[in-house]
Amino acid sequence: MSQIADSTTEPAPASNTDPTSALVVVDVQNDFADPDGSLFVQGGTEVVSATNAAIDAAAERGQLIVYTQDWHPPETPHFIDHGGVWPTHCVRDTWGAELHPDLRIAGPVVRKGTGGEDGYSGFSMRDVNTGTESPTELAAILDEHQVTAITVVGLAFDVCVKATALDGVARGLDVTVDVGASASVELTEGDHDRAATELTAAGVHLIG
Repeated sequence: MSQIADSTTEPAPASNTDPTSALVVVDVQNDFADPDGSLFVQGGTEVVSATNAAIDAAAERGQLIVYTQDWHPPETPHFIDHGGVWPTHCVRDTWGAELHPDLRIAGPVVRKGTGGEDGYSGFSMRDVNTGTESPTELAAILDEHQVTAITVVGLAFDVCVKATALDGVARGLDVTVDVGASASVELTEGDHDRAATELTAAGVHLIG
C-alpha cells in the first residue's frame, strides 16, 4: 500500500490563485538527485533548483503542491538483485530514500512502492509478480481539491515522470510536463526522446 508521509504545508498567497491546477513533484530524492545516490540521474542536481522554482511559482498561484516518494522495502523484485532491472534504490528509512534536503516542501508527500511494487506512476503501483495495480492516495488528494489540471516535474523524465503524466491523462486530467525541471535516466539510449514522443502522442503538453 502507498502511504502519505508527514509534511509541512506553507499557505499560498491569496492573490492570482489557480485552485483547479496542481503541481506534482515526482521523486526528487537523494538516490536520484545526489551524485552519491545509487541511481543518480545526470542533471538531477540541477533539477532540484529548477523544481524549487516551479514550486515557488505554483505557491504564488495558490496551487496545490503534492510530492511523490519512492519508498521500497530492502528486498523487492523491482531490484536487479531480485530479478528486476534497477539497482537497489530508495530503500525506506535510508538516506537515499529521503527527499533531497534542498527541495522545498509545501504540501503532502505520497509514498509509493511500499510493498515491493513497481511504483513508477505517482497514481498507481503494479505488483511485479501478478501485474495487479493498486492506487496511491494521489488521485484522492487531487479530487479532494477539485484539481482538473496538473504540471509534473521531477525524476526521472523517461520513467516515473512519464508514467505519472500518462496516468494523469488516463484519469481525465489536463497534463503538462515541465521538461526543464526534469531529467532522464536513459537506461537504454534514446529513452528520453521516446518518452517525449509517447507523452506528446498521449496529449501531454511539454514545456521548458
